[in-house]
Amino acid sequence: MLIAENVRKVYRVKEKKDWFRQQWTEVEAVADLSFRMVPGKIIGLLGINGAGKTTTIKMCSTLLTPTSGTITVDGYDAVKDDRFVKAKVNMIAGGERMLYWRLTGRENLQYFGSLYGLQAQALRDRIDSLLLQVGLYEAANTPVERYSKGMKQRLQIARGLINDPHYLFLDEPTLGLDAPIARQLRKHVSELASQHGKAILLTSHYIHEVEELCDEVYIIDKGRLVAHDTPEHLTKSLHLDTALQVVIPSLSDSLDYDLRQLALDYGGSREITETDEQTWEVTLRGKTDMTTPLLSLLAAHQSPVLRLSTQQPSLEDVILHMADRRGA
Repeated sequence: MLIAENVRKVYRVKEKKDWFRQQWTEVEAVADLSFRMVPGKIIGLLGINGAGKTTTIKMCSTLLTPTSGTITVDGYDAVKDDRFVKAKVNMIAGGERMLYWRLTGRENLQYFGSLYGLQAQALRDRIDSLLLQVGLYEAANTPVERYSKGMKQRLQIARGLINDPHYLFLDEPTLGLDAPIARQLRKHVSELASQHGKAILLTSHYIHEVEELCDEVYIIDKGRLVAHDTPEHLTKSLHLDTALQVVIPSLSDSLDYDLRQLALDYGGSREITETDEQTWEVTLRGKTDMTTPLLSLLAAHQSPVLRLSTQQPSLEDVILHMADRRGA
């Protein structure tokens, strides 16, 4: 188990005080953050840009030293016993970093595997297994500069698994990938936890990925933990507004008035937009389901329903709500 307790990271930043003098200012990137990673489970670490997600990952993977607090990995301290911890963790970042483009896929894995001191035969076997696992065995001897984005990201996953880590940190792993490739990678990440027992921490701006993959979610803002629960419980616990959207062919003044009154009666709000198809999109927002009274109202006005949909609050709504509340 990986346990982070009251972890804090402070950077010293040089700022210009006046024309002739500079001064050092402390910037707190992570503040008293605590969480746990358990084998076979995926946790999400969410927050707006600058919340402290990448800094947290770098501390857990021994790339940064916490200012205070402790991170232990299977009982080893990430600072005092970093040599043991490095053998148990690895990190996969989105984009095309951390690869040497002029080397082949196999040569990249050989290089990174050698950094972990893997013996020659064991490393060759491990590389063959990973290349098969990520579907790159046939392209193993092709220079990485000729790989597609999806192939590069699959090689990133193989690189991150080269030392068979118990704990895997994924920082925007599907960034910039086409939808089919991203879907395939999400499936692979899910299998790493469910079938191979990896403990995974995921950061992503694609909220649907987090909702699909994560067993638990930690939301941080300005380096501090502001919420922790399952994705489902988080979206329900704040009782955020549900959006009910209906598209109608026309909008009379009387219908407009009754729609506004309906929203007020249920403690909600209504928005009306004229679409490019010369129809009207009505959105009712509130904490109470207004579907039945809305349909009854439209029937009374003899207004056909062209489209009806309900949009439940998402994790993105929760994150923005938390950020707005702390910024207020």
